[in-house]
Amino acid sequence: MAEGTADTYELDAIDRRIIKELVADSRISMRALAEKAHISRAHAYVRIERLQEAGIIEGFTTRISHSKAGLGSSAFIALSIRQDSWRGISTQLRTLPFVEHFSLLGGDFDVLVLVRAPDNSGLRHVVLERLQSLEGVQATKTWLIFEEASGPGPEWVR
Repeated sequence: MAEGTADTYELDAIDRRIIKELVADSRISMRALAEKAHISRAHAYVRIERLQEAGIIEGFTTRISHSKAGLGSSAFIALSIRQDSWRGISTQLRTLPFVEHFSLLGGDFDVLVLVRAPDNSGLRHVVLERLQSLEGVQATKTWLIFEEASGPGPEWVR
């Protein structure tokens, strides 16, 4: 693995192959991963450890069917916030139930929040009683999600 700038690492072909396989199956055995990356198991362990230490691999996860898991109502909520309120709002968003993800944006809105709730009543509660009452939130706009799909994501092997 070659080092890049202070904030990034330049990934070589082996790193990209490892990442590609882990993205496809985070539960892959080290033996199978090493075979697919054409390296030894020991080398695979070392590479994964380096990728974790560099902050490139932040964790290992699984994909969930939210609707089958009881979270059938999802929405993106855009927030307009006071200029000096991002730190406080981001701290509060980290504690709110049903908030899956949020991002600071540039554009018409300042923050985009992904909320997954059991039903429309729960979603309504999060939006109207929790998000709109956060100190610094000036306005919200909600988009209900009817269907979701994933794209291929980044191409890890060039």
